[in-house]
Amino acid sequence: MSTTTTFPRFAAGQIVATPGALALLAQHNVTPESLLHRHLSADWGNLCSDDTALNDASLTDGSRILSSYLIAPGVTVWIITDAEADIDDEGNVLAPPRRLYTTILRPQDY
Repeated sequence: MSTTTTFPRFAAGQIVATPGALALLAQHNVTPESLLHRHLSADWGNLCSDDTALNDASLTDGSRILSSYLIAPGVTVWIITDAEADIDDEGNVLAPPRRLYTTILRPQDY
């Protein structure tokens, strides 16, 4: 019996990263793409069970998604995908709603 999981599990929207997060990833030889792939695969990283449950629910209810990845001892990078929006930056109605942004950042960048 085989199971297939759709990739990506949700839309990322525009992908952006803070300069600090990019520098931190480079310093630890981690590619943004590798973490983004985990995030979009619904591998939430190092989260408590409550946050994991919220992320799992967000796959159907459209709320915000947060992943937290420990890339080295004591070094964490977050990826946050905004909740679904029903209008875009220009005020156009989006039907159906969609996610506009995914941000790679350090916790202190939040």
